[in-house]
Amino acid sequence: MKYLFILCICLLSYFSSFAQREDAGNYDYDREVLFGINKNTNGGLIGGVSFKIGSSIDDNLFQFFQLELANVKNPKEVRYSTALGNSFIFGKSNYLYSIRPQYGREIIMFRKAPHQGVQVSALAALGPTLGLVAPYYIEVYQSRTETIRQQYSPELHQSRFDVLGPGRLFEGIGESELAFGGHAKAALAFEFGFFKSNVTGLELGYLLEGFSKEIVLMPTTENRQIFQSVYFTLYYGFRR
Repeated sequence: MKYLFILCICLLSYFSSFAQREDAGNYDYDREVLFGINKNTNGGLIGGVSFKIGSSIDDNLFQFFQLELANVKNPKEVRYSTALGNSFIFGKSNYLYSIRPQYGREIIMFRKAPHQGVQVSALAALGPTLGLVAPYYIEVYQSRTETIRQQYSPELHQSRFDVLGPGRLFEGIGESELAFGGHAKAALAFEFGFFKSNVTGLELGYLLEGFSKEIVLMPTTENRQIFQSVYFTLYYGFRR
């Protein structure tokens, strides 16, 4: 009974403070800072991360600056497992890391009702892209007792069964080449939450990205200069 009484007191205190929040049901804000995790059709389990700063222009129009970091993949990449329990992508010779600073505008289409509902916004953004083309290393047998880590080459590595696994994390990043380009995106954002000070939401959109040269990710298949993807971003942040 003593523990039940303590639990009841804690719950009452929590709901009391919850009800007394000054910003409950008040969704007007002038600035926001958001952090996001991205999943897209050109990425892996986690396609990238983002950081966004926004400010109001008027009641329903906002501007924002955003920085996205993404790992772009060739759609024909296939991951294989080895007898040692490692996994690697056979035929891949390079990573492509996209760094995307961007400027955009966001229009609030539907605002949340007090204490319920979903806010819906439409947004568009564009900006330059800095691509880091980093070599993809694999570990292979050099002799019966020695192994070596080297960038995949179709002339040197003709069988995936000779591969023991991938190279070390970020190995070869210092040998990256730069690729310059640009990108644009359009999306809908769906936001949840009861308080203007915190925001949780989902952004669904389409992104088009192009580079000044073809990016060779897999030398034995078709490579691209222009990439397009459908994405969603889960984000969380703060407003005032």
